[in-house]
Amino acid sequence: MEERLSLPCPSHCFNALSLRNTPKMSSRRFSAEEVLSQLMNWDSDEEEEISETEDPSEPEDNAIDDPDYQFSHDEEDSEDESAGVPSSDEKQETSSTEGTWTSKDEKIILNMTNLEGRRVFQEKWKPLDPTDLHAYIGILVLAGVYRSKGEATASLWDEENGRPIFRATMSLETFHMISRVIRFDNRDTRPGRRERDKLAAIRDVWDKWVEILPLLYNPGPHVTVDERLVPFRGRCPFRQYMPSKPAKYGIKIWAACDAKSSYAWNLQVYTGKPPGGAPEKNQGMRVVLEMTEGLQGHNITCDNFFTSYRLGDELQDRKLTMLGTVRKNKPELPSEILKMQGRPLHSSKFAFTEKTTLVSYCPKRNKNVLVMSTMHKDASLSTREDMKPQMILDYNATKGGVDNLDKVTATYSCQRKTARWPLVVFYNIVDVSAYNAYVLWIEINQQWNASKLYRRRLFLEELGKALVTPKIQNRARPARTPAAAAVITKVQGRASDQPTMDPSDTGAKKRKRCQVCPSRDDSKTSTCCVRCKKYICRKHTVTFCPSCGEH
Repeated sequence: MEERLSLPCPSHCFNALSLRNTPKMSSRRFSAEEVLSQLMNWDSDEEEEISETEDPSEPEDNAIDDPDYQFSHDEEDSEDESAGVPSSDEKQETSSTEGTWTSKDEKIILNMTNLEGRRVFQEKWKPLDPTDLHAYIGILVLAGVYRSKGEATASLWDEENGRPIFRATMSLETFHMISRVIRFDNRDTRPGRRERDKLAAIRDVWDKWVEILPLLYNPGPHVTVDERLVPFRGRCPFRQYMPSKPAKYGIKIWAACDAKSSYAWNLQVYTGKPPGGAPEKNQGMRVVLEMTEGLQGHNITCDNFFTSYRLGDELQDRKLTMLGTVRKNKPELPSEILKMQGRPLHSSKFAFTEKTTLVSYCPKRNKNVLVMSTMHKDASLSTREDMKPQMILDYNATKGGVDNLDKVTATYSCQRKTARWPLVVFYNIVDVSAYNAYVLWIEINQQWNASKLYRRRLFLEELGKALVTPKIQNRARPARTPAAAAVITKVQGRASDQPTMDPSDTGAKKRKRCQVCPSRDDSKTSTCCVRCKKYICRKHTVTFCPSCGEH
């Protein structure tokens, strides 16, 4: 039985409110390196949480990095697929936009790192070039792929137990030197900039990187806005304490991600309130409006820190809808929808205005969940046994975009132990860029290794190898160990223009009938002749040494 009531509203937001009680009832293909280059700008030649008070001094310039740190995240990555890449017109606009500043991030890092290297190591420092920087990042990516972010670098470069590709790329001493002096701004001018901006140590690199993220991908119909916490326990003027997060201490980042693929569409570092300033009011609404700027026709899913009636109105003016949980202390909520006395289990109570729908669902006795939506217009319930409203089911399906991004980046994270918070932010840039590149690659090449559940690991491994290959090819000195020498010989012998990843490769070799054997034998094989490309079984295969094979 359905009951309709006309009730007074405690706020102007629900001035025409009706409640309904529902009782319980029975195109172009890119290589892996090119995709990451788009994200890292390398395609050119040229106050719900408690904020801590930290010492704003500069330990990042005086501390020596220890790359042997391990975080507690160890989860499997998901295989969600992306919503879409930009259209051809949008791609042309993206390319023209990138041409004005695509090499700036790389130039900033190289110039500032070389400046610090000369200051610290003086004549011993050999200037870095783009190949060196790419190789350094490739080593970080490979260390994350091999789940070695917590392993000592001496073990990674060990002759017996290490990975030969690390020794083939650069020496352990060179890796430590780069980690020691890598910088993202000019330290001489930092004090003046830091008075206005706490993120001054990496602001230029961060802003130019974030600027390109929305240009490469069109999110699906649902976008999730939430906070991330990059683990860090060192000194940082805006380090946050969030007891609900696994790491508890770290750098908070606001994120807007596609709800299905978890592509990071927009990011913003939270640097706390300004020095001597008052706490920010309506922070949740400000964050959502800034993170979704440029979107139209999407639904924004957020939690109770962000959701409010006023936010729903603001988003509708931008042609966006909102779906999120609501805190019970919001002044716009009518008292009738908060009452739990006499409510049956799994019952739902709806409230409506012209643009907004509110539901109070009772999952347990004397407990209710409030969800507000500008996307739903009716009181539809699911056919499940618990009779959950469709609003709650849609919220549960779209709320995890940012949380999944945290999970997948932590699985193969390149993060190393360091006392410098700008380097922690840089490691996170590499992790998110690598995942975004994977989403773009799979969207463009959907059949690539489609039968394998670990294809993201395969992608990251190929990506890391693509980044270190130019450095190995240019290596002049021979390696000291046979394993590293074999890697160098193999890479240098490979044709320089041969792609490291074939988009048409589905991951499984085709097996066909031997074209020499009689058809009645039905002899299947995956071996082809190198000249005529005919399938031949082992019985008809002839083996030559390399010198004889040339003739």
